[in-house]
Amino acid sequence: MILAFRLAGFFAAHAIWCVSDGETLTPMLARVGEDGTRAMDRLAMSDLAAAVASGRRSLDLNDADANDAALVYDGRIPLGTDKIDAIIIEIRAYFSPQSEAVIAVPYTPKSSGRFRVHKPKLLQWKNCDDFDMNAVLGSFFEGVGEHEEGANLWNASLDESK
Repeated sequence: MILAFRLAGFFAAHAIWCVSDGETLTPMLARVGEDGTRAMDRLAMSDLAAAVASGRRSLDLNDADANDAALVYDGRIPLGTDKIDAIIIEIRAYFSPQSEAVIAVPYTPKSSGRFRVHKPKLLQWKNCDDFDMNAVLGSFFEGVGEHEEGANLWNASLDESK
């Protein structure tokens, strides 16, 4: 899961960079192969729910024979009594096929007056008991740091109050 979360962090930073100016995020399916090469497919469909469903099927089937994969899309999560915009990342490490994790990066859109990025929230940690959660989350932030534009924007917009 270490490398899967690093991949997820990189593409989470990319997604934050994409939505920071108010644009709609096209869902992305990111993967890394045996040789360490990263690839990403944009799931451009007229229906967001259909694009996410297609990405989930690809995550489940692993038809690209990836080592790790992450589905990245824009959504909303509950935060207290409110719902807030968030980049949602569904993560798989295929050497442990039953393991599934989901992390969300809440954000306040630019339309509110100022774009802000909030603390990531781990939403799912299913069949991941063999993994060190702190190491995995550290790897996520290493991945964020690998995306220069996204990391700079993330850090400049960080608001840990939520």
